[in-house]
Amino acid sequence: MFTNDCTRINRIEELIQFLFDLNHQSITDINYFHYLCIGKFCIFNMTDNTLFNNKKVIFHTLGCKLNFAETSAIGKQLSDEGFVKARPGEQVDVCIINTCSVTDTADHKCRQAINRLNRQHPNAIMVVTGCYAQLKPEEIAAIDGVDLVLGANEKFSILKYLHQLDGNQKSEVHRSEIKKVKEFKPSCSHDDRTRFFLKIQDGCDYFCTYCTIPFARGRSRNANIGETVKAALQAISDGAKEIVLSGVNIGDFGKSTDENFFDLVKALDGQPNEIRFRISSIEPNLLTDEIIYYISTSQHFMPHFHIPLQSGTNEVLQIMKRKYNRELFAHKVETIKRLMPNAFIGVDVIVGVRGETDELFEQSCQFIDSLDISQLHVFTYSERAGTKMLEIEHTVDLKERKHRSDVLHALSEKKTKAFYESQQGKTYPVLWENRHNGDNMVGFTNNYIKVERPYNKALVNIIQKVTLSGWNEEKTALICQ
Repeated sequence: MFTNDCTRINRIEELIQFLFDLNHQSITDINYFHYLCIGKFCIFNMTDNTLFNNKKVIFHTLGCKLNFAETSAIGKQLSDEGFVKARPGEQVDVCIINTCSVTDTADHKCRQAINRLNRQHPNAIMVVTGCYAQLKPEEIAAIDGVDLVLGANEKFSILKYLHQLDGNQKSEVHRSEIKKVKEFKPSCSHDDRTRFFLKIQDGCDYFCTYCTIPFARGRSRNANIGETVKAALQAISDGAKEIVLSGVNIGDFGKSTDENFFDLVKALDGQPNEIRFRISSIEPNLLTDEIIYYISTSQHFMPHFHIPLQSGTNEVLQIMKRKYNRELFAHKVETIKRLMPNAFIGVDVIVGVRGETDELFEQSCQFIDSLDISQLHVFTYSERAGTKMLEIEHTVDLKERKHRSDVLHALSEKKTKAFYESQQGKTYPVLWENRHNGDNMVGFTNNYIKVERPYNKALVNIIQKVTLSGWNEEKTALICQ
């Protein structure tokens, strides 16, 4: 078959001329005739699902761990229907891009990925989904090479839309209004890593003034505790030694099922298996002291917290419409450190938002520096259409935003260096991964310190107690003794 030539054929008249030129005398297989008529779209218009067998697919995921979990769920759907994940360098039949839209930079990276994959795989069906696809579907549909744009609710029905794809259209958009998206779609990912990312919650009801996530993912929703525990047990059966609980606002778990996140924590902690759980990110107002106390004595939940602060001043937190003040945030950090002195605490911060004056930024830096935390995740603010933040008159120019980002990245490096060096000489359990750094393998302690040792395949996905020594050559991990 000559698929690549056929992809340029859209009309029966062109097909007849094409066949004549190639000296084809007859067509006896009507399915083959249909194949030639509609080019690269043929395999998705057949009723015979065996035509999916051995079709090559590639995935490209941008953004959060939740996206990766959802890509994995989509990948399983396609694999069950016969698709095969392409090896590097192979030409593919389908490209699936799961996008992020948290900032303008994220949108730009998504467009770059689409254009790059279109150049690498010009004859592939190009499917784009994710937050960017939900927020700006027509913008994506206008990009050369895009065949199918799927919104937040439609991405989990990708096989249906591939079947229905019409090769006569330049691109198709299938997107529900986000207020109509109410069903929770569970997913879990691991790929080649030992850590599994289990989606336990989706959507957000907070509507912070800078954020488009509620418009991209809808209202907060989740499966019930029983279903979530069942999904975790399946991951354990599949080989998971560590599961990261992922979602948009996971502390809000249970809102759609009349349950709560703390009850889920207790249910997961009651499992007898050798398993480690991590909480991906939780709002400070939803991280109750009760949860902190419980985790401090848990055998399965790790002393590792990721808590969004976003700003270190109450004035900016109010502009953002956050649901806490900096005093509450400081209390959470102090409580964690009092009960778990060696806990790793990562903190999200946004710089350069409207209303953040030079003085307020300086106060924010001083507050963050006073916290006993381990790392900052720094995001530079970018204006997002439809958000209330645009009503604030005071703006920060792009050069100053970058400067503020640089300042906080430097502070983060200082915090991380101090935390790692405080852990040298201590003994912790490390879960070894299959990842390499040269001749070394990589793993993480229970309190999320990155560790290296000489590679030993027998240790992959094994938890081993080690004593931490000094830095590796790049000062990105500690070496174990």
